[in-house]
Amino acid sequence: MAGAEEKAAGKKLLFNLWDASEVTVNDPGLIRYINLTPTIIPQSCGKNSQQDFNKSNIMIVERLINKLMQTENNTGKKQLATRIVRDAFDIVYKKTKQNPIQVLVDAIANTGPREETVRLKYGGINVPKSVDTAPLRRVDSAIGFIAEATLKGSRSSKKRVSAVLADELIAAAKGDGKCYSVNKKEERERIAKSAR
Repeated sequence: MAGAEEKAAGKKLLFNLWDASEVTVNDPGLIRYINLTPTIIPQSCGKNSQQDFNKSNIMIVERLINKLMQTENNTGKKQLATRIVRDAFDIVYKKTKQNPIQVLVDAIANTGPREETVRLKYGGINVPKSVDTAPLRRVDSAIGFIAEATLKGSRSSKKRVSAVLADELIAAAKGDGKCYSVNKKEERERIAKSAR
């Protein structure tokens, strides 16, 4: 037992519980944009916010925390958003017996739209055109859908925010069609398909 504790003490575990080194990204297009560097508390203090593409250097859990912080009730409350994610990870582990970081990564892979529409202007007419989505945009959209689902779900039910986030992550990781974030992804892809 002491050997396992010493081994765990040498590693940096997220929230002192979850090992990010055992997480795998199954979608090859997203490997470069999902950062899993191990940190105890996901806090970069904004050092990667200087350029547009540096956000791919921020750990994926911190990006989720930052997105949850952008709602009207949680604006600027990083400790609250961190506690919500930590509690949601505990619930995910109790329900699935899987590493919650792996569940988050699978949820992001399942909810990022692969195709979107842009508006092109021909003369005075706006024409929708279907385009492939960049991998960084896929990750951003997926995190945004999950945060939006958490906000809407916590308003419409009496569940705690962490429980709503945990349920959304589990359903999105399974690719459940009833899940809000998966529905948003399918809706965007359906609109893009009609604009081909």
